[in-house]
Amino acid sequence: MCAAKRKKESDQPELPIEGAKPAPAKKPADKNGNGGQHVVAEAVEAIAQRLFDPKKLEVGLHTRVDRGFLDYASYVIRDRAIPNLADGLKPVQRRILWALHEKDDGRFIKVANVVGHTMQYHPHGDASIGDALVVLANKRYLIEGQGNFGNIFTGDPAAAPRYIECRLTELARTEVFNDSITDFIPSYDGRNKEPVTLPCKLPLTLMLGTEGIAVGLSARILPHNFPELIEAQIAILKKQSFKCLPDFPTGGLMDARDYQDGKGTVKVRAKIKTKDESTVVIKEIPPTTTTESLIASIEDAVQKGKLKVKSINDFTSENVEIEIKCPAGVDAEKLVDALYAFTACEVSIASRIVVIKDNRPVELTVSEILRENTDQLVAILKRELELRQQKLQDELHYRTLERIFIEERIYKAIEKCKTNEAVMAAVYDGFKPFKKELIRDIVDTDVERLLQVRIRRISLFDINKHREEMEKTKAELAETLKNLKNLTKYVIGHLEALLEKYGPMYPRLTTKSARHEEVDVKAVAFKSFKVAYDRESGYVGYKVSGEEFKLECTKFDKILLVFKDGTYKVTELPEKLFVGPELFYCGLPDRETVFTCAYTDRKASYLKRFTFGGTIMNKAYLCIPDKSRILFFAPETPKVLYVRYKPAPHQKINQQTCDPSKIEIKSPKTRGRQISIKDISSVTADPTRGWDEKAATTEIVFV
Repeated sequence: MCAAKRKKESDQPELPIEGAKPAPAKKPADKNGNGGQHVVAEAVEAIAQRLFDPKKLEVGLHTRVDRGFLDYASYVIRDRAIPNLADGLKPVQRRILWALHEKDDGRFIKVANVVGHTMQYHPHGDASIGDALVVLANKRYLIEGQGNFGNIFTGDPAAAPRYIECRLTELARTEVFNDSITDFIPSYDGRNKEPVTLPCKLPLTLMLGTEGIAVGLSARILPHNFPELIEAQIAILKKQSFKCLPDFPTGGLMDARDYQDGKGTVKVRAKIKTKDESTVVIKEIPPTTTTESLIASIEDAVQKGKLKVKSINDFTSENVEIEIKCPAGVDAEKLVDALYAFTACEVSIASRIVVIKDNRPVELTVSEILRENTDQLVAILKRELELRQQKLQDELHYRTLERIFIEERIYKAIEKCKTNEAVMAAVYDGFKPFKKELIRDIVDTDVERLLQVRIRRISLFDINKHREEMEKTKAELAETLKNLKNLTKYVIGHLEALLEKYGPMYPRLTTKSARHEEVDVKAVAFKSFKVAYDRESGYVGYKVSGEEFKLECTKFDKILLVFKDGTYKVTELPEKLFVGPELFYCGLPDRETVFTCAYTDRKASYLKRFTFGGTIMNKAYLCIPDKSRILFFAPETPKVLYVRYKPAPHQKINQQTCDPSKIEIKSPKTRGRQISIKDISSVTADPTRGWDEKAATTEIVFV
């Protein structure tokens, strides 16, 4: 039966596959079943052509990757790394503040509890939330911390979230939240509602400062001083000029000449004081550094020979205090310049203000950000005044209804009513004679509220007290309408009140300086390298042990090498450079130095004076003719040169003297003045070396 069933199934016609070629007629299988295998192979090939067409697969994969990458890039830019212009906050910061607002009762809350509550809105784990909360707390504006929140000076981390507590500051409570004008969206899992942006009345974008790296762009917004930002907003409303510069929590000395309204750079130096002739103390450090990283940069400079320091002691606790001792022979003032030149005591910070505006990243200036924030502040305060106006009008309307309802005993008319419709109608009819006294028409909600007035309130109704409350409400409503009419003046008053209340709490920490004096790194560099030459091995450098040409050099010095054949070149300070045994002179190149050179070309001897001009690094030049040999070379002009000749038959004069100062100063290519055609055995500036005082001596006369 099974065989019959299988036969029946095999007799069913094959359905064509969409997009595949029609299958050819089946060939009957031979005794070995080869025909059936052929049909199966063709069917598999047809399916493979449809499902795994390389062209279709390539197009589909490219489209999917492109779409996925764009979705990821958009998410990172809008929902992770870049702050929103509306409230100046990144999503994680906004969610932390909203969680604190929901749990706020004025008391401190465990940070672990806040992190857990924030995870209802933030899907990226507790570590990122905790770190962002600590950073916000250390900014001092929005979150007040209790416990160990780390140290921005030393870089020490905060304690575990279960050991520290936090709460909203008064500034945050009053200036960041207003549930009545906040728009909400579902959280990532749809279980909760979170704000799109907070109705913030502060310029948080510039107050907090932030850094963010997204796909294809990055943002670095430097923090600014809160009172100065408020003063700038007042200037904007008064249509006056303003200028805002960064203010860093670590302090320092700032040169903001190139800040360019937030599109340039600032240079910030550590504040260093000279304690005595041999001690300097670092009292404030630049941003992006800690005392640990700063000390590490100093130690690195010492190891590289750029600085000379006797000892470094870190006494930092609540305030920075790094004490540096100078070694003997090192001036404290020069050490300060060297610290600025070679260590992290001076940093340059680039600013690039990128924010999300209308769901798109845009690059703005400080002025543009402040103007946007000011416009938003005006809109928020106007909206709050309008809501306050509506609330006061509703309150005034109800108080009027309540007075008429009780004074005119309208409630008596409902005593005989037996249905709800009759009760509502009786109340409406009771108010018809007093329609002119009403602020607006009465509605069902008003009637239901009146019907809920208790008998005790009716019996104790005080018309005089009620009248006082009405007058107070009317006065407040009149003030609100006045503020709406003079909105700009009201906003300025709001900002001035903020400045008066909170300004003293946030003084400027970074000192503004007109200009940092540029430090000449070559002038302040210490001569920490000793260059020597070992003729036996042929090596020259500061890691060579030799007895010749010992030079004390700085890291920035160049070395002039002159060889016996007159070849010379200028090279970087060598660590260990092979030059061979023919090195004649090694020194520091100087265009002002006058060199004196005596040489022979086997036919005659010559003397010349010259200065080395500009040279290309590591390129060989000649200061004497080719195939000549140097006899004397010195970076000075001796008073007298002593020339000794090789003895020869009939030669009466075997030694002479000459005055090199009589030779004019020219370039290294000049031939010079002829000394003699005799063979010279030596030319020296020292008469004690083989000079015969009794022998006949004459002075060379240069023609």
